[in-house]
Amino acid sequence: MDRSVAATSLGNAAHDLSLWGLFLQADWVVKAVMIGLLLASVWVWAIVFEKITSIRRANRQADAFEDSFWSGGSLEDLYRREGERPAHPIAAVFGSAMREWQRSAERLHAGSELAAAGTQERLDRAMTVTVQREMDRLERWMVFLASVGSVAPFVGLFGTVWGIMNSFAAIAGMQNTNLAVVAPGIAEALFATAIGLVAAIPAVLAYNKISTDLSRFAARLESFASEFGAILSRQTEAVAGGRAAHSAEPVAAAE
Repeated sequence: MDRSVAATSLGNAAHDLSLWGLFLQADWVVKAVMIGLLLASVWVWAIVFEKITSIRRANRQADAFEDSFWSGGSLEDLYRREGERPAHPIAAVFGSAMREWQRSAERLHAGSELAAAGTQERLDRAMTVTVQREMDRLERWMVFLASVGSVAPFVGLFGTVWGIMNSFAAIAGMQNTNLAVVAPGIAEALFATAIGLVAAIPAVLAYNKISTDLSRFAARLESFASEFGAILSRQTEAVAGGRAAHSAEPVAAAE
C-alpha cells in the first residue's frame, strides 16, 4: 500500500494534469494536432459571426429596398438611386434586370415579337446569374464549416491514437503499469479528441443554422426576381406593341 501511494504521489509530482500542462507534455505530433484544431475552432467562430451579421444585414437591406420598390415610384429613379451601384444582393438583382431591359429597349420599339421574347429570356438569365453570384458570395467559407464539422473529430482521434501509442511505448520501456504512469499519457491523448469535438460541434450546428438562413434568403431573391420579371415582361410586351414609352412606368401602373 505504501509503495502504491508513493508511486501515485511521484506521478502527480512529475506530471501536470492541467490543460496547459497536458499540452506542454504532449508529443510534438499531438501538439501539432491540438494547435491545428484550435486554429480551426477560432476560424469557425469568426466565420459564424461574419455569416450571421451578413445575413441579418442583407435581410434588413432587402426589407428597405422592397419598401421602396413597392411604393409605386419610378423604376428608373430607383435604378439610378440603388441599381446602378448596388450595395446589397436584392439591389444587384434589380440592377442587372434593369440594365438588360434598357439595352433592349431600342429593339423593342420596333414591335417585333421575336425581340420581345429574346428580351424576356435575357432578363431571366441576367437575374438568375446575379442571384447565383450573390449567393455564392454569401456562401463563401461554408465549405470550410462543413469540412471542420466532419473532419475535426477524426483529426482529434488521430492525435489520440498517436498519443496512446507513445504512452504504451513508454509503459513498455518502464515496465510499469501503475496508474500514475499510465494516466498522464492517456490524458494527453484524450485531450486531442476533446479539442476536436470542441471544434466540430459548433461547426456542425452553425453550418445547419446558416445553411437554413441562406436557403431562405435565396428563395427571397428568387421570388423577387420572378415578380420583377413578370413586371418587366408586361413592360416588354407593351413597348414591343408600341403601347408604352421607352422609360419604365411606376410599379403600381406596371401591375
